[in-house]
Amino acid sequence: MSSYKTSTVERDVSTIVAEGHTPYDRRGWDIDFLRTRDFLRGRRFGISDKSKTVRFPVRMLRYWFTYHLLAAEYRRAGRPLAILELGTHNGQMRTFTRLAAERVRDSARAPRWSRWLGVDAVPKRNILRRAGYREVLQADIEAPHIILPHGFDTAICLHIFEHTVDPGGALGKVAAALRPGGSVLGGSPVLPHFLIGLRERQLRKTAQHLGHVTVFSPARVRELAEAAGLKIEFISGAYFMRHKGLILENSRAWLKFNLRWGEAFPWWPGEIHWLARKPRE
Repeated sequence: MSSYKTSTVERDVSTIVAEGHTPYDRRGWDIDFLRTRDFLRGRRFGISDKSKTVRFPVRMLRYWFTYHLLAAEYRRAGRPLAILELGTHNGQMRTFTRLAAERVRDSARAPRWSRWLGVDAVPKRNILRRAGYREVLQADIEAPHIILPHGFDTAICLHIFEHTVDPGGALGKVAAALRPGGSVLGGSPVLPHFLIGLRERQLRKTAQHLGHVTVFSPARVRELAEAAGLKIEFISGAYFMRHKGLILENSRAWLKFNLRWGEAFPWWPGEIHWLARKPRE
């Protein structure tokens, strides 16, 4: 692991798995089921056809990170999870989780859930129904009157906060929906901290309805989490470079290089993924 993870994450994580690594040690995370030809070819998953032509599409890492963080939460809880997902789109996250759980090497470590509530400002109900969503709530997280249901173990907020004008307020509503000790699994585009103000002003001048209006750096993620009463336990970039159908994405070694780069340089322009914990009362 990098010195960044050793100094920041291991000190914060209280739960250590039996083999002596943190739950977020990616040496135990499976990447082989990302092979698109075996995993998603021919399915209505919602990624480009070009991305489906390569074996290890970097575009899929957003679901890969969230899946493994969700699996760590399942093992931590020792029981099926009550899951809240904001921003369901075409149901990719639940579909990925279900299919990945069927293919991982150690199926006993795959996440399980007792409830999965999908929340979206404009839910695609027919598509979500086919993806297995039994509960779907139409709600704009930024609407003043919106209060999310309570009692969830984990909230998945994958590429949602960059669409909010007030990400701190939105994260606060999500934190309030969690049980004590619950977690938020987040992911968004990322930039170095010194660039986020300029980029955010540019976006807000031209943003369309529900478009990108907020920009994140690792430092800003930490600040927002702390303001919401949460504690970051894991944070990492995802990749060095991504391009649809890039021939390098046929290489397992290229994917591993991207993961190592993201771990070492979480501020590198691309994506950032994180887990924040609500304290126990």
